[in-house]
Amino acid sequence: MSDTGNRIIGRVSRVVGPLVQAIGATDAQMLELVEVGDDRLVGEIVRLEGEKVSIQVYEDTTGIRPGEHVYGSGMPLSVELGPGLLGTIYDGIQRPLQVIRDRSNQYIQRGIHLPALDREKRWRVKPRSKSGDRVEAGQVIASLKETQIIEHMVMVPPDLSGTLGMIAPEGEYRLDDTIAIIHTDAGERPLTLCQRWPVRKRRPYRKKLPPALLLVTGQRVIDTLFPIAKGGAVAVPGGFGTGKTIIQHALARWCDAHVIVFIGCGERGNEMTDVLTEFPKLVDPRTGKPLMERTIMIANTSNMPVAAREASIYTGIALAEYYRDMGYHVAVMADSTSRWAEALRELSGRLEELPADEGFPSYLPTRLAEFYERAGMVVNLGGSEGSISVIGSVSPPGGDFSEPVTQHTKRFVRALWVLDRQLANARHYPAVSWLDSYSEYVDDLGAWWSEQGMPEWKTLRRDIMGLLQQENRLQQVVKLVGPDVLPDSQRIILEACGLFKSAFLQQDVFMDIDMYSPLEKQVKMLKLIVRFYQLGSRAIQRGATLVAVRGLKVYRDIMRMRFTVKNDELHKLDGMMADLERAMGELESRYARI
Repeated sequence: MSDTGNRIIGRVSRVVGPLVQAIGATDAQMLELVEVGDDRLVGEIVRLEGEKVSIQVYEDTTGIRPGEHVYGSGMPLSVELGPGLLGTIYDGIQRPLQVIRDRSNQYIQRGIHLPALDREKRWRVKPRSKSGDRVEAGQVIASLKETQIIEHMVMVPPDLSGTLGMIAPEGEYRLDDTIAIIHTDAGERPLTLCQRWPVRKRRPYRKKLPPALLLVTGQRVIDTLFPIAKGGAVAVPGGFGTGKTIIQHALARWCDAHVIVFIGCGERGNEMTDVLTEFPKLVDPRTGKPLMERTIMIANTSNMPVAAREASIYTGIALAEYYRDMGYHVAVMADSTSRWAEALRELSGRLEELPADEGFPSYLPTRLAEFYERAGMVVNLGGSEGSISVIGSVSPPGGDFSEPVTQHTKRFVRALWVLDRQLANARHYPAVSWLDSYSEYVDDLGAWWSEQGMPEWKTLRRDIMGLLQQENRLQQVVKLVGPDVLPDSQRIILEACGLFKSAFLQQDVFMDIDMYSPLEKQVKMLKLIVRFYQLGSRAIQRGATLVAVRGLKVYRDIMRMRFTVKNDELHKLDGMMADLERAMGELESRYARI
């Protein structure tokens, strides 16, 4: 935020919480970044009325007095983009919290201005173009090793193209050192390792691609039943204590995105503290390096200024777009969009705008759409392919999914993972409801599963979802008269679904053997359970009893398979399938002789 200027554009006339009104503004712009008062508090102009402006201030406004000056910057709220973003923890307006902690004795001082990126650190840059080359917007002209995991691409800004007049030789450079000069029709334009981009403006791309690649998460209930494509958007609604944050932590660690942007938006301080202390300790399971080497964290807790909370999700998605343009797959975890919407509601109330449903502003759907529609799989300006997948949690008050944020969010996402209170209370993790959740990416991803050598996934998924629907109807009868009145031909459905829930849908994030499940293992486990139902149902039709089916040793083996079969021991699942076929065949033969 240190780039704001000293141009006086008005003086304070009124202070209402985070909203400051100023008068005498003759040279102000909508959404311009400003500094307010003697403490130079950072804010953004949100309304213009003649010479009167309304400013939402991203810091505590206590002590600001009428008559103090407002200073303009001439630019909108923007993020600094360059090497050094990964592994850093920012607040909602991209102030580096770790640096602030070291310099201000644990507290964020009002009006503190620090650059988002370290200006003194040197990076070893390797040129990828040469002088005289014609370069276009988004083209990679150099690269550097940002972390041990991620190669950082130095790109031509999206609004620039021309001829490369000079490019620095391989060597170590600071962020503000000129590494290239581009000749354009308007003159020379020097390039450094650092760029700026307005957070509310979508970065351009060549073409948007249809969703066709699975975002592999290693969570069986997600990958198998309710998958999300790379570039997709999903909402995770759930009441307090149903595990929204836990599921996002698991996805951040195990999903096959290259870069993770975790936005803690309005969550409780102790919950965010757990995230900030645990994430730096996590090891990336794919590389063995610290997970933070491919993670950016944005922390804006419920006790931080409400205006910065409203800006935080735009800050996060702008950083994600930057790495998408390098050709990376990025996953954005927004926890929670409900707290962001509450900040929007508070600011709208301060502006005295006419409220809509439950006090939220009438433009809530528009703002939600602007956020979720920045997800997608695209061809970048530089020609590479990249994606942003958005996973946004929703915290409806009292678990009421009919409230406006949940309902409007469902309009802009193609997958919904509903977290069920009863499952959470029963210690069933993940507490994703198989009856209320859905994914519209299933048909899009069928070809991808076939290319991976698992064409049966779609059929197996359809079969098990059909069984779950039948089981739900039978459970209504069971609640009234008990299971004993059902014939074995129907009780085998309850048995197979119970096996599916305990041996497949449940997953323990604290057990090394169960916290991550590769796709091939998921399909083999699902095939075992579906085959158990098919063979068990056929045996019962030929005279066997459910008690006899349950008494088979292979039934117990299937029940325990998530604890006994490691990810590199998939041959054991093949052995179980052979045992199942043999045991069921023997059972049928025994009852056929009776």
